Amino acid sequence: MSKHSPWRWLLALLCLLLTFVMSIRLGSAAISYGQLWQLLTGPAANPTFDAIVWQIRLPRIAMAFFAGAGLAVCGALLQNLSRNPLADPYLFGLTAGAGLGASVAMIVFPEQQLPLALSAFAGASLAVTLVVLVCIRHGWQQLQVMLLAGVAVSFMLSAISSFILYFAEPFAANRVIFWLMGSLSRSDWLGVAIVAPAVLLLLLLALAFRRQLDAMLLHDESARTLGVSVDRIRLLFLLCTSAVTAFIVAQCGGIAFVGLMIPHLVRQWFGVTMLPLLLGSALVGGIFLIWVDNLARSLLMQQEIPLGVITSMLGSVFFLLLLKRQQPG
Repeated sequence: MSKHSPWRWLLALLCLLLTFVMSIRLGSAAISYGQLWQLLTGPAANPTFDAIVWQIRLPRIAMAFFAGAGLAVCGALLQNLSRNPLADPYLFGLTAGAGLGASVAMIVFPEQQLPLALSAFAGASLAVTLVVLVCIRHGWQQLQVMLLAGVAVSFMLSAISSFILYFAEPFAANRVIFWLMGSLSRSDWLGVAIVAPAVLLLLLLALAFRRQLDAMLLHDESARTLGVSVDRIRLLFLLCTSAVTAFIVAQCGGIAFVGLMIPHLVRQWFGVTMLPLLLGSALVGGIFLIWVDNLARSLLMQQEIPLGVITSMLGSVFFLLLLKRQQPG
């Protein structure tokens, strides 16, 4: 079956539909197909089930889909912009920055009642700013500097967060640590309303510039001969992907390796050019994170596993396999 076959897309859309139906029924309160249909299409016969579906499960599923889609799209763009197959949205140190912001909000200024999402976003934005400043100073001539700067910023901000957590009250420290490992338990419609537009705007912007992004896959000089403003486009999408990832981290905590794994799988199934890569990454990334969340809340009785634990286990294995595959011979 060709990568451009519509059957692959139809299969992915069918998988999304089945994922949605199965996920909304998954939980401690069993909901039949008939009850689910009535809840989605008509007045609720059972107010308890209505609250479970519309206030708990649907916002969580929607957040999982848009967070997974956003991280996968960011990963695809960063891998193409840097021409580095190991690039990932977290190369900017966003998780460490968001963790620092959350630590400050929860521990240093608890009496101020600073919004966690806003504080995490401010910390992630600080990490992005530091990395971009380093890259601009080098004139984007060495793209590997971006990766090294992200690692350095991540270690620095993580050290500051650890220092704060070390002296923190244990309960508050545990809250920050669990949030940093990634969780959708705080998902609500307000969070979805923040993340979803950011992801959709990035996707639409990338699709509008897909020809220029395809040209940059070859070499900067080749792209310039075709009239592409390489530095401006690279800076634009680095800032946009950073902002979207910061929104996701602020709402969901640290969920690593989604942006690394999904684009590689999508290239195998749908193609390497930007149009199928972006759309496929959004679709597959959303489905993937929904199922990771399903596992996180169902593997253990009366306890939820942080999403970052599952994605890190899968991602580390994928990372090693990717490194082995790239070794000569």
